Amino acid sequence: MSKKPVGIVIVSHIPEIAAGLATLLKEAAKDVSITYAGGTDDGGVGTSFDKINAAIAENKADDLFAFYDLGSAKMNLEMAMEMSDKYIRLMDTAFVESAYTAAALIQADAELEEILKQLEPLKVK
Repeated sequence: MSKKPVGIVIVSHIPEIAAGLATLLKEAAKDVSITYAGGTDDGGVGTSFDKINAAIAENKADDLFAFYDLGSAKMNLEMAMEMSDKYIRLMDTAFVESAYTAAALIQADAELEEILKQLEPLKVK
């Protein structure tokens, strides 16, 4: 069970990438609620609004950082964000590096301002 007030949602076009990144993050952030969505509804390459919506709903935190790998993942995340009552920060940052940084900082009880400051150099322009 999550002990931290902030969680992380991972979205990838590949189910194994989403699951693998979540596994990596949990090594650094065992108390952070981390959920993920990967692939299409039939397990193919792509993203699924329904899987993303479920990952958001299943996350124990009501304040989330959302990380994604490619454009359609962002589009589906944006739609799911509109349907959720949770506060979700959509991060346009380097996928693996920024998710890991956020997870480690949340685990260390860093202030949200500090997390955002450390993610700034990882923004994709």
